[in-house]
Amino acid sequence: MKPAAVRTPSETEVEVVRSFDASVDLVWKSFIEPELVSRWMLGPPGWSMPVCEMDFRVGGRYENRFRNDDEGMEFGLAGEFREIEPLRKIVQDENYGEGRSEEGMCHTAVVTITFQEDHTGTTVATVVEYPSREARDAALATGMTESMEMGYCRIDELIAK
Repeated sequence: MKPAAVRTPSETEVEVVRSFDASVDLVWKSFIEPELVSRWMLGPPGWSMPVCEMDFRVGGRYENRFRNDDEGMEFGLAGEFREIEPLRKIVQDENYGEGRSEEGMCHTAVVTITFQEDHTGTTVATVVEYPSREARDAALATGMTESMEMGYCRIDELIAK
């Protein structure tokens, strides 16, 4: 698989597009089942997700807590599902901030994830809309997109099993 393509379509958005060699139902499950999410959405080596809770329905909430014991760091993401079109689209709020002190990182973003299946597999496009250019740039400076690709490589491994 080619690595994720990253672009900034506006001053407040980041778009990450990645293809997977699998059917949309397999890729979709890796995004909505907590036991799978906690295995791939980890970022760089050394990180774990001790909390991965999801009430996957419109209006349902989720919480992810990330930990790196070697560096003594922990932070969380939480939010609410705004829109769900099975096998096609997820729109969610994503609240950053707890445990993160980087300038511009305490905010709410809107994340839209779309799934498109064709004869070669499934393409996932994730658009994250931040409240400001500064918030977007702060998120990019954390290595967010590189961490996303690391996670997507883990999805490749999960799907291959």
